[in-house]
Amino acid sequence: MTSVAGARSGKPRYLQIADDIEEQIKGGRLAPAEEVPSETVLMERYGVSSGTVRKAIAELRAAGLVETFQGKGSFVKSRPPVTRKSSDRFRRSHRRAGKAAYIAETEQAGVKPTVQVLSIGPVAAPREIAERLGVADGDKILARRRLYFSDGVPTEEATSYLPWSVARDIPELFEENPGGGGIYARLEEHGHEFAEYVETVRARLATKQEASALGLSPGSAIIHLTRNAVTTSGKVVEVCDTIMAADQFVLDYRIPALD
Repeated sequence: MTSVAGARSGKPRYLQIADDIEEQIKGGRLAPAEEVPSETVLMERYGVSSGTVRKAIAELRAAGLVETFQGKGSFVKSRPPVTRKSSDRFRRSHRRAGKAAYIAETEQAGVKPTVQVLSIGPVAAPREIAERLGVADGDKILARRRLYFSDGVPTEEATSYLPWSVARDIPELFEENPGGGGIYARLEEHGHEFAEYVETVRARLATKQEASALGLSPGSAIIHLTRNAVTTSGKVVEVCDTIMAADQFVLDYRIPALD
């Protein structure tokens, strides 16, 4: 029986097994697209029941590391999930280097990023977006809708909403390519210095339209993330409404301990 690397006292056995297989994947002992050892092999290797092995594989699927095909087995995903580090992705140093957040994080993950602009133009502010931007429901705002790809596979669709009073004075915001560093760089160049980014994260099932946009199977899980970009004056100058294929991302948040 193989010992589980990094096993901790009191940790459920199925999580120990999942951790061990994850180490094999990240260490390259299980290569992309390689089949994970069968349920029978894992039962013998770890000295556990079939139910424990299935729970371990389910953990790996939830982490986006493996995918299971009925009658064929489980396989290492050919493209690991991209980790979105909240403490890193909006650094000004990325913008100064000419990289928007998505470009910076996917490149760090060793993935080739591409972006397709779907639409740019004025829209009437939906109620939730209007509330976040501090404008009236139905007010004219600018919407920038994009589809993001990792290694040619669609993984994320995002729409940025900006108050018209801000956007109208920044012509680059109406261009498909707003320039190095993305729209945040252009906003800061025009005096809108950022103080913080506030994100609301929900997990839910994709609608038919969302599943089609991201190439997902019906009923697939997505991450629905909505972010307010807040300036030093307290004004929200952009709301980004994003849907993400849940198995393609790991959200990594750094939370300070406060009194």
